[in-house]
Amino acid sequence: MTRRALVTGASRGIGAAIATALASGGHRVAVHYRSGADEARAVAEALDGDGHVTVQGDLGADQAGQVVAETVEKLGGLDVLVNNAGIYFHHPIGTTSFEEWQQAWRRTVELNLYGPADLAWHAVRHMPPGGRIINVGSRGAFRGEPEAPAYGAAKAGLHAMTQSLAQSLAPKGIAVAGVAPGFVRTEMVTDLLDSPAGDEIRAQSPFGRVAEPEEVAAAVAWLATEHAVWASGTIMDVNGASYLR
Repeated sequence: MTRRALVTGASRGIGAAIATALASGGHRVAVHYRSGADEARAVAEALDGDGHVTVQGDLGADQAGQVVAETVEKLGGLDVLVNNAGIYFHHPIGTTSFEEWQQAWRRTVELNLYGPADLAWHAVRHMPPGGRIINVGSRGAFRGEPEAPAYGAAKAGLHAMTQSLAQSLAPKGIAVAGVAPGFVRTEMVTDLLDSPAGDEIRAQSPFGRVAEPEEVAAAVAWLATEHAVWASGTIMDVNGASYLR
């Protein structure tokens, strides 16, 4: 039977690459977006196979239940949840006002941690044995994010949630794992990589480059397969040896 997957934040970048990889592996995919309806539709229409859909919702505004319900209605069920949607605010403690500091922390944790937690709660109520939850974290959870501490903290929380749910959901036959990418080439960072800072960023990895979205997507796609059940609880580093632990 064709498996059904929800990928959040899939209208571009890593999320779009994950949707593409899952569709190539035979999944029917719900491409989630917050505001990029046209972009999400274009991603869904370009996927291999048929039966792909788009779903809209602001995961930071308590709409996780709505997103899962719409996915289940459109796909007829849910086997795989990929929590990819997230945000990053630059807010170093030494130069950020207290008001901006509070806003950055609350919005970042709301979307990068509370959103995935809410989605997981709703998703498992529809998942059969063999289900998968895959969370996209960050190497910043391990090495620190001095310019964006809320991001590092929220991703660390996401990793911890991944391991907790791996234990609690195993009796239901649901495996839970995560990936922790380093720097990834997406549209949002093209200008940064083309700036003088680009060489320093690429030098973080001994390969002398940053990851492509498809490389992160390949790891997620494998974790979604039946062969990856014993990787439940894993946080897979996908950072080109730029940070070792």
